[in-house]
Amino acid sequence: MLGKTLKVAAKRRMVAFVSDRTGLTAEIFGRSLLSQFPNSQLKQKTFAFVDTEEKALSVAQELDEYYGEYGLKPIVFSTVVEEESREAIKSSKACFIDLFNTFIEPLEETLGIESEHTLGLSQKAFGEKSYHKRLDAIDFSLSHDDGVRPDQLGEAELILIGVSRSGKTPTSLYMAMNFSLKVANYPLTDAELESDRLPAVLEPWKEKIAALTINGRTLSTIRQQRRPGSPYASLSVCQKELKAAMTIFQNSQLPVFDSTDISIEEIAGSIVKTLGLLSKSRA
Repeated sequence: MLGKTLKVAAKRRMVAFVSDRTGLTAEIFGRSLLSQFPNSQLKQKTFAFVDTEEKALSVAQELDEYYGEYGLKPIVFSTVVEEESREAIKSSKACFIDLFNTFIEPLEETLGIESEHTLGLSQKAFGEKSYHKRLDAIDFSLSHDDGVRPDQLGEAELILIGVSRSGKTPTSLYMAMNFSLKVANYPLTDAELESDRLPAVLEPWKEKIAALTINGRTLSTIRQQRRPGSPYASLSVCQKELKAAMTIFQNSQLPVFDSTDISIEEIAGSIVKTLGLLSKSRA
């Protein structure tokens, strides 16, 4: 019994993003919700193009196998349209969060008409070019998160920089999803904060950069949720990092945006307006 308890404790809970298309919408919504639980140990997996009942049953079987082995109820974020496929997945021993019906049913009631319940209509609604531009932007922002692929920063339309946990990732994804902008984000490391200059890898792209800052106490609270009691989360370290980062921002004459007590929508709107990015988002 003890062995099984230890096994469960060491295992990350499975989170499944299930879609009859690419799965990007399920991922964005799901990860946005999960960001409110930063201490959770999660194993994420995307099941894309689940467009038949047979495929849905296969997903349900995998979810049940996970539950049977580890005793942890998987979490499912679903944007599957077909009712038979949804019911097949819902029949599993998972926490099923139906992102489709959650929004469709109240819209049907308010508008007084039934939805088409048809696959792929989002692409037609926004226009094929606009739809693919948005998907490309989301894919770019996901694959250039947290300083990944710095050699490709030149492809970004915007680069967000700041200390760890200052709001770069959620802002990047929001701007990709809502403004169709290719946004990379870059965390300033301890070594880079020892300098008073912009890191060399960022210097060529200075005109694309927006800097994020945050109140020291707020940052400490956020970091405590991730690494409680660690030097990384201490108020003194947070204040020191923020002061060093601000020196870099000012020396480089970067536009600075404070993410303290402000919604992602507001800060994203301010960045787009200040850097003149609205025309790019509509292109």
